[in-house]
Amino acid sequence: MDIRQLLQLKLGGHSNRKIAGLTGIHRNSVNAYVQQLAACNKPLEALLSLSDAELSVLFASNGTIQKERYEALSKHFEYFRSELKKPGCTKQVLWEEYLAKIPEGYSYTQFCEHLSRWLNQVKGNGKLLHKAGDKLYVDYTGKKLQYVDKTSGELVEVEVFVGVLPCSGYTFVEASPSQQLPHFIGSMNNCLRFFGGSPQAIVPDNLKSAVTKGSKYEPTLNKSFKDLALHYGSVINPTRTYSPQDKALVEGAVKLVYQRIFYPISKMTFFSLAELNKEINLRLIAYNDYLLSHLKLSRKQQFLTIEQAYLSPLPSDGYELKTYRKATVQKMGYVFLSPDKNYYSVPFRFIGKKVEVSYDYQNVFVRYNNERIASHPRSYKPGAYITISEHLSSSHQFYQNWSPDYFARLARPYGSQVEAYLKALIDSKPYPEVAYKQCLGILSLSKKFDKLRLNNACARGLGLSRYGYHIIHNILINKMDLAGEQLSLEEEIIQVHPNIRGAAYYQ
Repeated sequence: MDIRQLLQLKLGGHSNRKIAGLTGIHRNSVNAYVQQLAACNKPLEALLSLSDAELSVLFASNGTIQKERYEALSKHFEYFRSELKKPGCTKQVLWEEYLAKIPEGYSYTQFCEHLSRWLNQVKGNGKLLHKAGDKLYVDYTGKKLQYVDKTSGELVEVEVFVGVLPCSGYTFVEASPSQQLPHFIGSMNNCLRFFGGSPQAIVPDNLKSAVTKGSKYEPTLNKSFKDLALHYGSVINPTRTYSPQDKALVEGAVKLVYQRIFYPISKMTFFSLAELNKEINLRLIAYNDYLLSHLKLSRKQQFLTIEQAYLSPLPSDGYELKTYRKATVQKMGYVFLSPDKNYYSVPFRFIGKKVEVSYDYQNVFVRYNNERIASHPRSYKPGAYITISEHLSSSHQFYQNWSPDYFARLARPYGSQVEAYLKALIDSKPYPEVAYKQCLGILSLSKKFDKLRLNNACARGLGLSRYGYHIIHNILINKMDLAGEQLSLEEEIIQVHPNIRGAAYYQ
């Protein structure tokens, strides 16, 4: 009918542009038809007198050729769709592969046009084509599930975490006590273990556990969540604020979770979070195994065949949640960790500096200007001082090292009698630290008297009933270590002189 109408208008003397405007047929198509009419070598009146069937025969060649070319191309559409999900694949590569098989095929522009139409990729709708292993969308459902507390009989509401790999649609669902950071990190660990690998990017909503401060262009990420991404070799790329289209896929998955998981278990009663998650896991298996009618594949099959190979392998251990705090190094050379109410040493040169303290269940780390300056095993004993001796100044280290063994080592170079005397002195005191200063005093006598005399003086002092610095000092001052005399207890304490009346005075 269009051709017959075109013949009538052409006989009326209208231009190709005018005919295109009147009929609504594109100008290039009108030009092509007019060229074919001219190629028939028949008058327009004769062509107009032909029947519709005869006209169709004359103009069938181009339509037939286009139909055959399109059918040859369309056989590969499903293959192109699966290949485009693989990282690095482009339409240019697929067109070159197509042209190698069908040399008379479409040009690159027409190839992209037909493929985009089949993929529903016209510019107006902005539909995303997801790459395998590229992203993981995570979010919490708006509605909550609940279980009954056995002890109180109260209903306990819980949050529901959802993670979706957009390329395959493979989904993870878990109930957790809250959206707070420890529970969010726990769900992220479980989610990545469920998938058996980590994607290149994790795309969360702007919840507080993931994003400290939202921004359309550069949001501030929660440091612990960012640390989790580093642990698993991923990056964090939050959705834009007030842009639900950015997470349309996970929103769609949440709706399906409501239908396939929430509704069936809403009529059931659970008495613990573990029981609830066990039932969710059973429903989740059926959800991922459900055969999608338009693809004739399940989400799990798509994951195994397309996406699993592109996930990065997980590290041997899961991420341990770290908490970050600011602190000032105290004058003693320690930082105070308020949750446990104990102290951890740092190198003394950082006294007075502002540092960052991060800790998990097992370890405590201290950083200054993003450089780690100290690490300790975490202690849960309130008031404890966890110390690394190298962190202390030389004077503090000297004091911290005081012990019976330490003074035994110090005395050894002065002679065996000095070592024995210091041991006897320490053992004679009910509290060893009382004797430490006296031990230092005895060793300092070597500056005024030689080592041999000090060793002999200690030998004489070992035979007395009391031990102390003044006893050894008096022995050396009175040169009793040189004479063969034996000191009495009175002589070791008070030297005899005319002003002493003695015990006989009181008889």
